[in-house]
Amino acid sequence: MPLKKQISDIMVPIADYATTKYDRNLKDAVMDLRKIYCEVETGACTEAGHRTCLVLDDNNELVGIIDFQSILKTLIPEIAGGLGEKIAALGMSVAFAEADAADLDEANAGLTQRALTHADEIKVGDMMLKVRGKGLQTTDRLIEGLKKMHRLKVTVIPVFDGDKLVGVLRDSDLFLAVANILADS
Repeated sequence: MPLKKQISDIMVPIADYATTKYDRNLKDAVMDLRKIYCEVETGACTEAGHRTCLVLDDNNELVGIIDFQSILKTLIPEIAGGLGEKIAALGMSVAFAEADAADLDEANAGLTQRALTHADEIKVGDMMLKVRGKGLQTTDRLIEGLKKMHRLKVTVIPVFDGDKLVGVLRDSDLFLAVANILADS
């Protein structure tokens, strides 16, 4: 029965997952994640790749995770809703409201420049989501993964063999395990 499988049976091995170092700039980390997410070497963006990137320290210990939302909030801070970012973006908002086509191009250029500046200046360690707890063990059952993912409201959980990071369990892996129950019935 699929839910009696161990986490190690369906996890993504760490060697096959996107990782980055905490001291890299965000642009480099995004490019690494994009490569795994989109399979850019083939020219096709399958949207089946990983949607998160594990952040490691100098000892290759897990210290955080970056995901699409944290990346977008960092690159385009006005979407996060902070007052300072809203004020900074006000000029763009007014430009959009009052603009003709040429002005819209200028406003888009401002957005592009801000995203590029943030991507080069911000280090991954300064914007990553800090890891809470120890994740799952390879010997845990899938039902434990389901419970923990639901309880923590996350889409990925790191998997350890003892203290060593060995993989990642994604919500999509759990979904497929449950879908296989239905397919096999």
